[in-house]
Amino acid sequence: MSDSRTFSLSKFTKKIERQTKIIFFLTTLLISFFLVYVLRDEGFTSTQDYTMFLLFVAIGLWITEAIPPFAVGILIIGFLVFSMGRNPDIDVTQYVQTWSDGVIWLFLGGFFLAESMRKTKLDESLLKFILPKLGNDSKNILLGIMLVTAVLSMLMSNTATTSMILASIAPLIITLGKDSSLIKSLIVGVPAAASLGGMGTIIGSAPNAIAVGALEGVGVQISFIEWMIIGVPAAFLLVFLFFKLLERRYQLKTQHISLDFLSAEIEKPTSEDKIKKNIVLLVLIATLTLWLTSQWTGIPVAVVSGVPIVLLTMLGIVDSEDVRRLPWDTLMLVAGGLSLGLAIKEQGIAEYFVQSIQNFDLNYYILIVLFGYVSVLLSNFMSNTAATTILVPVGISLVSLIPGANVAFLPVIIGLTASCALLLPVSTPPNAVAFSLGIVGQKEFLPGGLFIGIIGPVILILFTILSFFLFGF
Repeated sequence: MSDSRTFSLSKFTKKIERQTKIIFFLTTLLISFFLVYVLRDEGFTSTQDYTMFLLFVAIGLWITEAIPPFAVGILIIGFLVFSMGRNPDIDVTQYVQTWSDGVIWLFLGGFFLAESMRKTKLDESLLKFILPKLGNDSKNILLGIMLVTAVLSMLMSNTATTSMILASIAPLIITLGKDSSLIKSLIVGVPAAASLGGMGTIIGSAPNAIAVGALEGVGVQISFIEWMIIGVPAAFLLVFLFFKLLERRYQLKTQHISLDFLSAEIEKPTSEDKIKKNIVLLVLIATLTLWLTSQWTGIPVAVVSGVPIVLLTMLGIVDSEDVRRLPWDTLMLVAGGLSLGLAIKEQGIAEYFVQSIQNFDLNYYILIVLFGYVSVLLSNFMSNTAATTILVPVGISLVSLIPGANVAFLPVIIGLTASCALLLPVSTPPNAVAFSLGIVGQKEFLPGGLFIGIIGPVILILFTILSFFLFGF
């Protein structure tokens, strides 16, 4: 009897959830129609109306999650082709070609590297190599795990990194118990380190790629190493500050913790496993070297991404099953975001919003700070990729009208600050993964989220200004 009741309740819950999503979807369409009617300029063409409508629909669907975020990306491309395909003055192929954009290939290369690291447990080896060198004090363990998480998230998916690290410390959770201050600080600190570490490289987080891709569209190139010069120091500083916050909040005392959990092996690696791990390490080093030296070798980073894709599949380290497991939904979301950003710019919607902003006569530096905090705010309640997609085209158009302003500055700030959204469990997938363990409540994320949300944009703006000044980007 109880099983049938549980089944009925589950079925009823799913029905309510489905109906809610339908209501959200239809409401989004109605509100979007209304906003276009109210905000459109008298001189708008039909394609501009379509683009503005699509922008509001995308924002609404990303916020309500009436359909999955990646599905919104596909919807964007399909809608642009459908609504503008018959217009002889518009080349709709540009909206489809975002699938083959260099940023997509850069991400794909990163996905192949991440999958091979996961499969050969190279990521776990990094944790086991670094952590013992930092000592077995509880504070050092927290800092060490957060730093390893940040480094891995520069190369891997933030969500995958969080899942891997939390799985690796599962024996420690069992040993110390869920009420341990160290365990609670780890559950909050690991997803934060993954999100903050992701700002270190172009492939570390989707907002970074969106910003770089949008800048390439206006002829501005940011190399892999140029982004790292800004992102890596800023990421490590923010991770360290977050660690200090956790240390004080959870009152971590000097306590020696056994590191035996690092040596817990379910299966002993075979000689073949060791060979594969070494191959992945060599491919990783070669790829990173070529990415970092692309300015001097003249080999585009998108082309370099072919190295791990070809070698890892050719050598059988990544097979067809592994390829199916890759986060293709992220690529769909990024491609859709690039298409929407392109349409907003090409159809003059960005310029329209820029003119509205100019009416307030805001100072250039006030605008930078404003966009930084708006990026954090939006990213707390919707996909940070989506937030970046919306803000970057407007930012580029706005900066291009300011004499002497560096057009790359604002998009970089928007991309970086989008990773500072840590306020809620739903703000980022890493937070959601940590929250799903049931060890900490929602309120545990608030102090760190507020802290990074307030100081993060300031630090990132200062780092970006300093980097642009010293290195002349």
